[in-house]
Amino acid sequence: MPTAMYAGVEMGGTKCVCILGTGPDDICAHEVLPTGEPATTLAAIAQVLERWQATLGRFAAIGIASFGPLDLHRDSRTYGRIGTTPKALWSGIDLVGFFSERFALPVGFTTDVIGAALAEGRWGAARGLSDYAYITVGTGVGVGMVVAGRPVLGRHHPELGHVRVVRVAGDDWPGSCRFHGACVEGLASGPAIEARSGGSGANLAQDSPIWETVAHALGQLAHILVVSVAPQRILIGGGVISAQAHLFARIRSCLATSLNGYLDSPEVTSGLALYIGPPGLGTRAGPLGALAVALDIDADRAASGSAPGSSLCAKVRRL
Repeated sequence: MPTAMYAGVEMGGTKCVCILGTGPDDICAHEVLPTGEPATTLAAIAQVLERWQATLGRFAAIGIASFGPLDLHRDSRTYGRIGTTPKALWSGIDLVGFFSERFALPVGFTTDVIGAALAEGRWGAARGLSDYAYITVGTGVGVGMVVAGRPVLGRHHPELGHVRVVRVAGDDWPGSCRFHGACVEGLASGPAIEARSGGSGANLAQDSPIWETVAHALGQLAHILVVSVAPQRILIGGGVISAQAHLFARIRSCLATSLNGYLDSPEVTSGLALYIGPPGLGTRAGPLGALAVALDIDADRAASGSAPGSSLCAKVRRL
C-alpha cells in the first residue's frame, strides 16, 4: 500500500479536476475548475495544489492526465507539450515544464483516456486483465489501449477517435470534426451531438434518430478494436454515455451486426453485455487516472533508487 500523498490533475476540454490521495478509498481533497485560457487555468490549478501542500503536506509526485494530442516521448524536444488541438490556445503548451518548475517534483504525464484506462486496470473493471481498451465519449472521443499490461504508445499515442468509419446508410451529415468531418469524434462526441440536434445530448430523447448514428459510429470503433488489438474487454465512459446509458445496448447491437458472426469467441458472440460496459470507477475514472499516473511515476522513481515521499493522507473522502 502506498504511504505518500499524490496529486493528480485531469485536464479536460471543459473542466479540470484536481485530486489528492492514494486511491479511490483514500481521497484527501478534490476540486473542479473550468478549463479556460492556458495562463489563467494553469495558475488556478497551481494555486489549488500549493494550498494543499501548505495545509496537508508535501506530495510525493504529481500526475497529469490531459486532453491531447500530447507528446509523450521523453526523448523528444517537445516532450510534455500539447500538440495541435481543437482548443487552439492550448497548442504547444508545456504542461510538464510548468508543473515541474513550479513544484520541483516528479511529474507523470499521459492522456486523459490512457490515465482512465490505467485507473481501471489498477482499481476498476479491468483489474486482472492484461489487454483492454477504454473509450471516452465526451468533448472528444479518445481511446486508451493497454496491451500486455502497458499502454500502447508508438510514434504517438493512439487517436482512434479520429478514424473514419462506415456511415449509417443514407446519413450524409458532414460531421463536426474540423479536421476529418465525419470521423468517430465528428459523429459521436458531445459537440457533434449538439451541432446536429441543436441542444445538449443530455436532454436529447432516447428515441431520437441521432442516437442511431452515435451508436453506429461507436460500434464501428469497437469493431476496429476487436479485429486489431483484440482487447479482453472494452470499457466506455465519458459525459455523453454516462448521461445516456441506453447507448450500451445499441453499441453492442451495432458491433454484433458489424462483425456478422466473423469471430467465434464467446466474448463477442454471447457475452457482449460483459465485454462492452461502463467503467468500474464510473465518472471517477478520469480523475483517478491522474492519480494512477502519479503513483506510477513515483514507482519509477523508487525503482531508480530515489527516496519515496513520506507523508500520509489521513482524511478520507470519496469523490
